[in-house]
Amino acid sequence: MIPNDTIVALATPSGAGAIAVIRISGKDAIAIASQVFKSVRNKDLTKQKSHTIHLGHIIDPSTGSGQGEKTLDQVLVAVFKGPNSYSGEDTIEISCHGSTFIQQQIIQLLLRKGCRMAQAGEFTLRSFLNGKMDLSQAEAVADLIASDNEASHQIAMQQMRGGFSNELAKLREELLNFASLIELELDFAEEDVEFADRSQFVDLLNRIEFVLKRLIDSFAVGNVIKNGIPVAIVGEPNVGKSTLLNALLNEERAIVSDIAGTTRDTIEDELVINGIGFRFIDTAGIRETKDYVESIGIQKTFEKIEQAQVVLFLVDSSQLTIDRIEDLKVEVERIKNKYPQKTLLVLFNKKDLMSAELIETLQSQIEHSLFISAKNKEGIEELKNALLSFVNTGALRNNETIITNTRHYDSLLKALEEIQKVQWGMQQNLSSDLMAIDIRQALYYFGEITGEVTNDELLGNIFANFCIGK
Repeated sequence: MIPNDTIVALATPSGAGAIAVIRISGKDAIAIASQVFKSVRNKDLTKQKSHTIHLGHIIDPSTGSGQGEKTLDQVLVAVFKGPNSYSGEDTIEISCHGSTFIQQQIIQLLLRKGCRMAQAGEFTLRSFLNGKMDLSQAEAVADLIASDNEASHQIAMQQMRGGFSNELAKLREELLNFASLIELELDFAEEDVEFADRSQFVDLLNRIEFVLKRLIDSFAVGNVIKNGIPVAIVGEPNVGKSTLLNALLNEERAIVSDIAGTTRDTIEDELVINGIGFRFIDTAGIRETKDYVESIGIQKTFEKIEQAQVVLFLVDSSQLTIDRIEDLKVEVERIKNKYPQKTLLVLFNKKDLMSAELIETLQSQIEHSLFISAKNKEGIEELKNALLSFVNTGALRNNETIITNTRHYDSLLKALEEIQKVQWGMQQNLSSDLMAIDIRQALYYFGEITGEVTNDELLGNIFANFCIGK
């Protein structure tokens, strides 16, 4: 049900700034704004064309002070008439000065004139309900606002422009056409006729399966791009983990000391490398200790390794001899066996203190190894390139559709399951009425993604994560 009241909210971040934008949307938006806006050229706001901007003042006509009306601010008012607006309704945007006092005064005035405070995401919800965008595009709006690197921004923009929706819509339309023919066959079951070409249907099912699998596989990349790739820096105490974190971030983020066990808790910070976000986690050194606080930090280290996608195992090369290489290989193998799903990169720190013979031996015996000097910032660029190589950015570079939303991922998995049931039914020559049930269910999951099939609880969960003014 499309709400018919008029809502208002601050569309810019709260707090003081140069300007602030207050957004009004609803059937009475222009009428309410005209009651409090006085144009410098005496224009009637209700008679102005859509997509025009007007200079004037916000006037509070009833201050109760006995002094008549009160001017709150000089503003610019933009008029957008539905359906050609963001929400699909008549919309007003007031650009005022960014004082928090002015913002609140104007909003309170509009509330007194008949507006209601918008709920989280209500402007975008109305846009969806008024057919301005589908549900996956609406969700992309929140992702776009939250994007903090080039890759996540690119994915959100593609989804908001309808790339994902268009791909699904074409498949759904073709499947719907075949479903209609199969349903028609059921009406003529006694005549034993076939309206749907079974060979074409098999080809369509194969194409849908291929696309669904590609989209499902893309979630592995999309999820880490959206949330950042967690990278744990681990090793024994005092091997240079904090120095490495500082070198990567190019700032003194972690305390560096010659005293072993300085880092007793995990320190996290994010770095964007070529548009991809990485969350680096500096952990406490792993060793046997009787220090209670340090032991808690070591326990947290193992927890962070569990959460990480990439593990950087840092080794102090100044303490390493050729005789100790076998012990190191055992330690590396132990980490690999304990965390088989993690990408492990062995970093030999203090390369400036290593002999050429030692470097050559290690290169030949330790897989996925790099030689760096965290203190001198040598090898840091090579490390960044190595980290990027672990992320499959091919789909991103080719501007392919990438899934980042867990809800979409779940619906795609269910749709694929139903399509594979239909494929099995075709192979077993099942009757049309049985296959029709699975086809309808697949269509349901397609519609669930774009919002053609939805419910109030689902919409509430999605839009509750939006900011108020969006």
